[in-house]
Amino acid sequence: MTEPLIIRAIAPTDEPDWRRLWRDYLAFYETDLPEEVFATTFARLTSGLPGEYRGLLALRSGRAVGLAHYLFHRSCWSVADTCYLQDLYADPDVRGLGIGRALIEAVYAAADAQGAASVYWLTQDFNHTARRLYDRIGVKTPFIEYNRP
Repeated sequence: MTEPLIIRAIAPTDEPDWRRLWRDYLAFYETDLPEEVFATTFARLTSGLPGEYRGLLALRSGRAVGLAHYLFHRSCWSVADTCYLQDLYADPDVRGLGIGRALIEAVYAAADAQGAASVYWLTQDFNHTARRLYDRIGVKTPFIEYNRP
């Protein structure tokens, strides 16, 4: 029998595991970020300050195998804050084992505890593996994202 999956907040001692997962996540999107962004992001995730990003790690058999980053922010469409799930990643060797679903459900639980009006996230259209999960656990909206050139 395998150890149960544990989802918990990222702690300051998790930095090496977080860096490995974050670097792999960025590589999937063919992105590399400078050290300053890594250090700042990790400090924000572990600060515990109101309004800052929060982070979760998924642990299987004691090994960090996934991460999620999320943020609560105000919305002009509700009195309650909304929750933005910015990043979600599971190691390729554990995909299909419920890691992504468990991380999303943990973000849903955090949003419920915070009284958030909604939870939303974005993904690339080519991310077919993740989209199969998202189609089961979320509702695809008709919105199209635009960015400043």
